[in-house]
Amino acid sequence: MSPAKADIDVFFVIADPTRRAILDRLRAGPAPVNEIAADFSQSRPAISKHLRVLKASRLVTEEKVGRERLYTLRPAPLQKAMAWLEGYRAFWGRNLESLKRYLEDT
Repeated sequence: MSPAKADIDVFFVIADPTRRAILDRLRAGPAPVNEIAADFSQSRPAISKHLRVLKASRLVTEEKVGRERLYTLRPAPLQKAMAWLEGYRAFWGRNLESLKRYLEDT
């Protein structure tokens, strides 16, 4: 899937551990690419590529401040993923409760 695609699937984006780590880093606040890249063993260009994917998915925004570009977390697109996962949480909660009752009765 190309980062240039207008609406990248959020599940594709968060499937990558580096991108999840970048999102975790940005929860602490906006940061320039050099500061973000300093937290990783990957090269700055590799981190920039991940940031482009995150930006294309609308999970981060990019703002030019002076000579730097600051990246900021925008978690709203994660709500779609959370809504999907919430259905499974309810499913497993019901099934585990049923299993518990069954095991207690036998």
